[in-house]
Amino acid sequence: MPVTQAFQNDPDYTALCCGRSADPYAVYRRLRDEDPVHWSEGFNGFLLTRHADVYSALRDPRLPSGGRLASYMDQLPLTVQQEVQPLREHYATWLVNLDPPDHTRLRTLVSKAFTPRVVEGLRGYIEQTSHALMDTARSTGQIEFVGQFAQALPAKVISKMLGVPPQDSPQFERWSQVISDFTGTGRPRPEMALAAQQAVNAMSQFVKQLTDQRRRQPCDDLLSGLVSVEERGDKLSEHELVGMCVFLLVAGHETTMCLLSNGLLALLQFPEQMQRLRDQPEWMPAAVEEFLRYDSPLQHQVRTAREDLEISGTRIQQGQRVVLLLGAANRDPEQFHEPDRLDIGRTPNHHLAFGLGIHYCIGAPLARLEAQVAFKVLLQRVPNLRLLDPDVRWREHTSMRHPRQLHLALS
Repeated sequence: MPVTQAFQNDPDYTALCCGRSADPYAVYRRLRDEDPVHWSEGFNGFLLTRHADVYSALRDPRLPSGGRLASYMDQLPLTVQQEVQPLREHYATWLVNLDPPDHTRLRTLVSKAFTPRVVEGLRGYIEQTSHALMDTARSTGQIEFVGQFAQALPAKVISKMLGVPPQDSPQFERWSQVISDFTGTGRPRPEMALAAQQAVNAMSQFVKQLTDQRRRQPCDDLLSGLVSVEERGDKLSEHELVGMCVFLLVAGHETTMCLLSNGLLALLQFPEQMQRLRDQPEWMPAAVEEFLRYDSPLQHQVRTAREDLEISGTRIQQGQRVVLLLGAANRDPEQFHEPDRLDIGRTPNHHLAFGLGIHYCIGAPLARLEAQVAFKVLLQRVPNLRLLDPDVRWREHTSMRHPRQLHLALS
């Protein structure tokens, strides 16, 4: 039986393609060993699983990011495509869907407001918010960690950073999940596209109201910075500004929520590493990098071939999708010793969880800071963390990976 056909008949592989895999790493391992550049009908593209191939692809200008939006949206029925054209136009402003020169221009402008000073200035707020969330949980003796902490903390932080009123943060969480759900279905579903468009419209209207306020009365926040940002006389258009704010609100809390949830679950699964981190808190920065590697928040990125090319002996034709499996690359034994073991002291740790090259995650410093502060507070405040329900269920999503819930006893 051909290699591709053998995988198509594998239920674990099918679950991976549908975003329903509780443990994709066994499938990744088999793909790396048997068919490292694998054509997948489910993903409608070639899957790359080796660290070396993914690393090279992330930096290859022949594999731009811009074409992936069209290759995804074009799978919708034509009548639905016409109906969700505003959604398509909105997504087109997101940094992850742009290539140079537009990507270069927008990233340069955003970077002027997204400075290390701004990020470091949030340290006190992150620590204060982490303690407040734990205070609420300690009063009941237990916590559903994903919703009550891992989702709440980054949503509050990115809202604070942009200047969104605290009372509106939960609404942004709901909008963000609807938008993210549509992009993580593997093959787009019409009803989810329509729901995402409604969420984007609502979110955009709210952001427009906030930007109008900042133009009249600037504040010390990122939104004011984006409104006033300037480089060689260039500025963000109204459409670009709204799109950038929505992108930052969605990306700024979804991936960090995954990092916090996956990192804590990994520590619970490797209690000796949790104790090691308690005993040696100076390893916290390295531990966060290991959380990112061990169970990457974003499991893949998609590129579209600009021209015919070859990857490890496999021919890719112009216009075909290439799916870079970051989660598989980060468990490649050719790059990482004992890759299926959590090691908070792992060094070097050349993981690809934040991508690479021009599309390297602009929010990586903030995500790292949030995780370092949050886990420090968590381990200090709770001497004995215990998972109440060992039957962990995972979110159905092809790229974002995190458990749906983690019910913990705090003692």
